[in-house]
Amino acid sequence: MIYLRLIWSYLKIGFFGFGGGYAMLALIENEIVTPGWITEQMFTDIVAISQMTPGPIGINSATYIGYVAPAASSPALQAPIYGILGSLLCTIVVVLPSFLLVRYAGHVIMRHRDSVIIKGIFAGLRPVVIGLIASAALILMNGENFGHTTPEIVKSVILSAVALTLTLATKIHPILLIIAAGFIGWLIF
Repeated sequence: MIYLRLIWSYLKIGFFGFGGGYAMLALIENEIVTPGWITEQMFTDIVAISQMTPGPIGINSATYIGYVAPAASSPALQAPIYGILGSLLCTIVVVLPSFLLVRYAGHVIMRHRDSVIIKGIFAGLRPVVIGLIASAALILMNGENFGHTTPEIVKSVILSAVALTLTLATKIHPILLIIAAGFIGWLIF
């Protein structure tokens, strides 16, 4: 049953997705794209849309994937009610592990925050999170984002470099840069 598979996948994502949304991307891709619930192109689009909408990327992607996965898995589950049920399940399940951890372990961690063991645990998690975020960057450097031909890739890299330079060197609001980059990308491609 698709709902049990979604629950199991999002429990794993919720329990092992340390470091926020970008750190979760590799795990989300493995759990969701590999079974064929969505395509690589849809995954890339979900990441882009999740960045433009309010809320964490993990929750936004869970809601969307929960909506489309039932219909992708079986023609009998095409009705919107099945997608809404999948959205609710995935959203609740991806948040549940963090909620429980904060609820039940947060006070223990705060009480022992000066402990050498707790400091060691968090020091060990930092490089893991950095690696997971770097992995997400590599995942997003694909043909769907940068193009499939050399001229497309060169244009995409130049556009990305200009946007990064403007972000770091000016005080232009990031939303204006996103809109400008989208418009320029639409013109170029």
